[in-house]
Amino acid sequence: MSEKIYLDNNATTPLDPDVLDVMIEELAGAPHNPSSIHTFGQEGKKRLSAARKTVADFLGVRHTEIVFTSGGTEGLNLLVRGANPAGHIIASDIDHPALYRTIQDLKREVTYLPVDSFGAPKPSDLEKAIRPNTTLIALSAANSETGVMLDIHAFANIAKKHQIPLILDGVALLGKEPVTIPDGVSGIAFSAHKFHGPQGVGFIYLHPSFKPAPLFAGGGQEKGLRPGTENLPGILGMAHALTLLKTEPPYSELAHFRETFEATIIKALPDTEINGDGPRLSNTSNLYFPGVDGESLLIALDMAGIAASHATACASGALEPSRTLLNMGYTKERAASSLRFSFSRMNTLTKITQAATTLIALVKKQRILTSV
Repeated sequence: MSEKIYLDNNATTPLDPDVLDVMIEELAGAPHNPSSIHTFGQEGKKRLSAARKTVADFLGVRHTEIVFTSGGTEGLNLLVRGANPAGHIIASDIDHPALYRTIQDLKREVTYLPVDSFGAPKPSDLEKAIRPNTTLIALSAANSETGVMLDIHAFANIAKKHQIPLILDGVALLGKEPVTIPDGVSGIAFSAHKFHGPQGVGFIYLHPSFKPAPLFAGGGQEKGLRPGTENLPGILGMAHALTLLKTEPPYSELAHFRETFEATIIKALPDTEINGDGPRLSNTSNLYFPGVDGESLLIALDMAGIAASHATACASGALEPSRTLLNMGYTKERAASSLRFSFSRMNTLTKITQAATTLIALVKKQRILTSV
């Protein structure tokens, strides 16, 4: 295969060339520190304010409710650690380490909502888990491995009814599905590199009633919540990526990519199963290939020029089965035989079909070899 095919867009997306142009213009231009009072600084402040308004308008919130960060991990730490919940926390054990491990590090009493093959916590289980001393609910808006989405509005309604802060990890959601923030959400974190923006920059939405403490001391940037000179080139690039996303939403195209990919594979390999029964992100396909070693298949795909992701996590140098899939009730064998494919608007239907054809051939080849 002469041209590589990138199907790991839930890990990171290619930087849009137009976004790069915006960043280069800022990097190559005059020095802009938005905190400086001179003309250069005030121009930087003007650009920063315009970018903040672009982000806020995209979400349909006020510009004062947007705080710029270095990405999803920092954003989630600011929301969760900054809240410093003293009582009982409700969470999920299928979520990204940026949220899951942060909650564990707090050493608080935590109830992990049950998750089955549906792939996301259910509102009824949240109601059952709430206690008089529950001080925080922290969940993922969408799972980055399976793509299964949380019923955000239902969870927000419950949180609002009980007056408990609800924190969401929105990193996997933005760029793959339309995003609205319902009343009842206290904070939600996003990362630019998941929607064709630059790495190392992100933002959080923060409801005015929710007031986390900053993670570290410094200047008064970002209303004192995120001290340090703002990454203006990154922020401008991120804002432009959102402008492009708003101008040409890719959601239906991504869904067509996913449906075509899955239909092609399941027709040729009818024992293939989709991990996660619930509504999924338009771009995400987590597939189980019975009798196939996922790691070997991933390497074979890479050698064929196709990038995907194995449903495993590296811990202490050893490959372990996906915590997400195991906590959904799947076996270690199933987790070890599963791969994730995630698409972006920079893919083409031709390349996706080509990747599916190659994948089918590699699965059949591995099954022949293992049966000998």
